[in-house]
Amino acid sequence: MEKKYNLEERLIRFAIRMLEISEMLPNTKAGNHIGGQLVRCGTSPAFNYGEAQAAESPKDFIHKMGVVLKELRETSICLKIIILKPLINPPVKIEPDFKENKELIAIFTKSIQTAKNNKKEKE
Repeated sequence: MEKKYNLEERLIRFAIRMLEISEMLPNTKAGNHIGGQLVRCGTSPAFNYGEAQAAESPKDFIHKMGVVLKELRETSICLKIIILKPLINPPVKIEPDFKENKELIAIFTKSIQTAKNNKKEKE
């Protein structure tokens, strides 16, 4: 139970950080566009992980975890754009957030693969 809680807590903290980053972006067309996208995709993993915890079947769980992964990958693209443009100066301010994003992607990639393997074993 504690592992789930820790991952949930980590996703919530990540979502809060994405909100904070969106608020640091400049009030320009680019800043507003990327900021809006970051708010959506950067907070979505926490919400979708909560849904995955209440999945109705292994197939539903895998699907919902896939949505979390998809949103984390989208967030990664937003962060790369913010760093490469750069929309936040200095861009290194968000390097720890980019690292956390990569770690979460790795965790969810592995979790989905494990869930798929477990599902196959039960069939």
